[in-house]
Amino acid sequence: MQTLTTLAKISDRIDMLSKNCVDRKVPVHDIRFDSLNTVRIAGQPYRMRHMAQQGFSFRLNVPLYYLRRCPIDVQAYNLNHWIEKERNEELFVRFDGDDVRAVFTERYVPVDNFEVLEKLDSLGYSPDTEVQCSVDQDFMMLSIPDGKKTFTINGNKMSPGISISNSEVGIASLSISAYVLRLICSNGLISEEKESQKYKHISRKILDEFPEVLSKVSYHLAEQKEKFKLSLESPVADPLSTITLFNRQFQLSKEEQEAVTWAWPFEVGETMFQIVNTYTKASQYENLPSASVNKLQKTGGNILNMVGGVN
Repeated sequence: MQTLTTLAKISDRIDMLSKNCVDRKVPVHDIRFDSLNTVRIAGQPYRMRHMAQQGFSFRLNVPLYYLRRCPIDVQAYNLNHWIEKERNEELFVRFDGDDVRAVFTERYVPVDNFEVLEKLDSLGYSPDTEVQCSVDQDFMMLSIPDGKKTFTINGNKMSPGISISNSEVGIASLSISAYVLRLICSNGLISEEKESQKYKHISRKILDEFPEVLSKVSYHLAEQKEKFKLSLESPVADPLSTITLFNRQFQLSKEEQEAVTWAWPFEVGETMFQIVNTYTKASQYENLPSASVNKLQKTGGNILNMVGGVN
């Protein structure tokens, strides 16, 4: 769940999450599987987290849903058979204590969450800067509103800003996007149209280009104000059916759809403004993974960018 906090507190949280994290390049011939849940690396057993399971499944071209249905010995047989066919001599493995949290090829270049915070510090964002953040072991979403640019739409005060998301385990690319915080209820919206800049983890140029990217994103923030105004002028004849269609269009998970259902009574109305804010409100649903918080805020942004072309 997202919270309003400070960069200092987020830094402490990230330090805690990463205190046992290490990376190693592991020779493929040192990897053997006991099951989908346990991998041995140089004879040492490690528990595989979901993203590690998904990473090995993808690399070895064995469907994860199939492996999960197999008995443990069949899981091990499949994984050990296909790891011997792996073309790379080494894999880049990310550990957290006795867990494997992710696996990549040698081309992967990590940009970790603490490096993003260090870059923000170097650009003048002080430790007491107020941010909206959701962070867990798989994903970080960090949004920085600019109170000096606050505007009002239909009695709702909104502060534009920038949103940065990053995954150290391969859920998503490092991304910098336009962001709007609705102050009355702390709903956040992330726009992914032309304002968004994404960088895959195969180079570190994002850290060098950070100031330029932030400037490009900030340049387009004013457009969001006009889109919110237009959303108030865009009636929706059957809001619940429209929400169902959007849930399907943006491929929301069952849990994310439950969050939208929970949010609707808070935002109920008959314009696209209420539809958009339903998705941003849904990001506050209790116990949502950080990646789902980010997805719901981006869904709200994507729907806002569609205003004018939706009946």
